[in-house]
Amino acid sequence: MDAIERPTFESDASRRIYEYVERNGTVKRNSLRDHVDLSAEEFGTHLEELKTRGYLEEEGGTLQIALEFGAIEEYETDGLHFTVRPARQTDFDGLVETIRDVTAEETYVVAETIAEQLLYEQAVTRHNTVESRVFFVATVDGEVVGWTHLDCPQVDQVQEVARQTVGVREAYRGKGIGSKLLQRGLEWAEANGYRKVYNSVPMTNDRALEFLTDHGWDTEAIRRDHYTIDGEYVDEVMMAYSF
Repeated sequence: MDAIERPTFESDASRRIYEYVERNGTVKRNSLRDHVDLSAEEFGTHLEELKTRGYLEEEGGTLQIALEFGAIEEYETDGLHFTVRPARQTDFDGLVETIRDVTAEETYVVAETIAEQLLYEQAVTRHNTVESRVFFVATVDGEVVGWTHLDCPQVDQVQEVARQTVGVREAYRGKGIGSKLLQRGLEWAEANGYRKVYNSVPMTNDRALEFLTDHGWDTEAIRRDHYTIDGEYVDEVMMAYSF
């Protein structure tokens, strides 16, 4: 299934099955059948349709949304081997911990909000008629050490503009991981028809502003006194990358 394709359904039963999985991240097959209250034959028919259309995938009796957005890429720099790949539901805990690790060290309000949203929804992937979100993660020895996230509204007026965040645990910085993650997200956005991505950063986050500027991002606007951080008003810098 195309990562930005809006899901369409042949029946209300198919929609209910998909939305329950989308809302919960992963669902056991038997629990899903109980929730949607269908006969075994009806359930099997609608589930197979969703799997055939590439909307859902099943492994070991567990269902999740099937979004294909790229291969696994492997890199080695300064003796460190790391992987950049699409995030999975099994990355949930490591993803939240990594975001919190980054935001504990430096002010990154948007990323903090994303972590709280993940915890509230308990699902890495979101893909419905209102919004979609895509995560790529960087891993070292299977551990999540960095992420990039694209928030992709499905409303027509802003459907070509996505918000991107990126972060790497402090212990793994200086290895090019952040650059690879940022580029992976940009490549995905361009390939899927987005004309612009943007990021909102507090003026006090010098590291993030320098990183984005070095990678060709431009400052589009400054919102004065947008944040209250440690009792002080702080401007927000809105940066963007256009294709």
